[in-house]
Amino acid sequence: MSAQSTENQKKDETISNLTSSIYAIKLGDSNYESSLTLAENFKLEGNKFLQENNFIEAIKKYTQAIELKIETKKNAIYYSNRAFANLKLDNMGLTIEDANKSIEIDPNYYKAYYRRSSANILLGKYEEALKDLNFLKIQYPNDQSLLNKIKYVKDLNKKKKFFEIFSSEGRGPGEKKCLEETYNKLVVESSYKGMVFPEDGKITKEWVLDLLEYMKDMENIKEYSKKYIHKKYLLNMLLKVRDIYIKQTEALIDITIPDNVEFNIVGDIHGQYYDLLNLFKINGYPSDENPYLFNGDFVDRGVFSLEVITTLLAFKILYPNSVHLNRGNHESARLNKIYGFEKEINDKYGTQYDIYSCFAEFFNCLPLGHILNKKVLVVHGGLFSKDGVKLEEIKKINRFCEVPDTGLMSEILWADPCREKGRQPSKRGIGTSFGPDVSKAFLDDNGLELLIRSHESKMEGYEIEPCGNVITVFSAPNYCDSMKNKGAVAKLKGSDMKPKFITFDAVEHPKISIQKYLTPYMY
Repeated sequence: MSAQSTENQKKDETISNLTSSIYAIKLGDSNYESSLTLAENFKLEGNKFLQENNFIEAIKKYTQAIELKIETKKNAIYYSNRAFANLKLDNMGLTIEDANKSIEIDPNYYKAYYRRSSANILLGKYEEALKDLNFLKIQYPNDQSLLNKIKYVKDLNKKKKFFEIFSSEGRGPGEKKCLEETYNKLVVESSYKGMVFPEDGKITKEWVLDLLEYMKDMENIKEYSKKYIHKKYLLNMLLKVRDIYIKQTEALIDITIPDNVEFNIVGDIHGQYYDLLNLFKINGYPSDENPYLFNGDFVDRGVFSLEVITTLLAFKILYPNSVHLNRGNHESARLNKIYGFEKEINDKYGTQYDIYSCFAEFFNCLPLGHILNKKVLVVHGGLFSKDGVKLEEIKKINRFCEVPDTGLMSEILWADPCREKGRQPSKRGIGTSFGPDVSKAFLDDNGLELLIRSHESKMEGYEIEPCGNVITVFSAPNYCDSMKNKGAVAKLKGSDMKPKFITFDAVEHPKISIQKYLTPYMY
C-alpha cells in the first residue's frame, strides 16, 4: 500500500469515528433520505440569501442544515458555506472554526482551506494563511488567482515584519515622520482651481459647507481634480488636527457636557459620505451648540472614505472643543491595505507622494475613548480579557502606534458584548466577547453608568444590551450597499445623560461598486 493510500485510509477512519460519535441520523436510517433532502433545501435557501448579501439569514439556514446531524460529507459544504457568510460579516474567528470543522469532515473540500486563509489574512496571521494557500497551490498549480493571492500575502508578510522592526524603535508622539516632510515637498500648481485651505487654519462654517458641497458634486465624480481639495491643503488639515491630539497625551479624554446641551455620538461611517451628509441634514451640523463625537471606523469599505475623513477634519478644525474623534479598529494601516482606504487614496491622489502614509501617521495619534461627564465611557469596541482594569490604566496606554494584535489597546478597539456571562472567544478572532457581568463589574469599579460602543452593524442602527448598561450605535445605513440596516445617532443631554436615538435610512449616492477598492482574492 502506498504512503498516500495509507494517509487516505487514516482520514477515512477519522471520519468514520467522527460520524459514529456526533451524527444523530445515520446512513441506512429510515428517515435518512428525507432528512438529507431537508438539509440540502436549507443549503439552497442559505445560498439564495448569500446571493442577496443577507449573510445573517444565510448563516441561520446553514446552521439548520448542520443541526440535523446527518451522516454525510455534505456537512463539509454546510460548514464551509457558513464560514463564507461569517467571513463577509468580519467574524474571522467563527470563519476559522467552521473551516476547521469542514476540513475535519472532508479533508479534500478545498474551499474551506481558501476561506480559512482569507480569515487569517484579515487577522494579520499571514504565515498561517500561506500554509493553506501553498497547500492549495499543490492542488491547483496553474490557478492564476491563487498565485496572485500567494504573492499578495507574501508581500503583506514582508511589510508586517518591517513595521514590527520599525515600531520597536519606540518613537514618541511628538516625533515628526512623513506627514510634515511630505507637506513641505508639495506645491499647489497654478492650474489648481479648487478650494483653498488657509495656511493658518482659520476657516468659517461657510467654508466648510462649501467644501462639503464641492466634494459631493456627482456630475464631476470622475474628475478628481475638480472634486477633491488639493493634497497640500489636505495635509495641512491633517497637521492641524494631529497637533491637537498630540497635545492630549492620555488615551482617554474627559469631556464635560453642560446641562442644557445635547451631545451626539456617531458610530461607524465606513466611507458612506452621502449618508453622513444626510445625518447632518437630519440632526444638524456640528457646532459649539451641537457637539459630536465620531466613534471610529470613518474609512474603509465605502468608496467615499476620503470625503468622510476630510469632512471630519474640517469640522474638528472649525470646532476643536465640540467635535471629537475616537479611533476605530479600521483606523489601522493593516486593515486599510485590505479594506480599501489605502487604495482609494492612491486612486484619488496618485502615488507620486505617499499621501496614505500621512493618514496612517495621523490615525496613530487618535485617542482610544472619551469619558462624558464622568458617567459614560465611549470607545469603539469594548472591554477587556481581564478583570480589574481601571480608567487610569487605560489612560496610560501608549496609543501613538499601529494597532497591536493583543493587549488593552487591541481589545478596546475590537471587543464585542455577548449575552452569556463571563467572557467568550471572540467571533472575530481578535479581542474578546464580554458578558453583562463583565460590563457591570467594569462600570462599577470605575464609577461609570454606561458604555457606548460601535463596531457592529445593527438592523435598527443601535441596540441596547439586555443588561441596559451597554449600547451599540452604528451610523452606516444599508452597510456595504447590502445589509438593509438603518443608521443611528445616540444623543445624551448633559442634565441627565440618558440616551435617546435618531435613526435614518440610506440615501442615494453615485453608483460606484463597493468592491472598487477592496482587495481582491479575499472571498
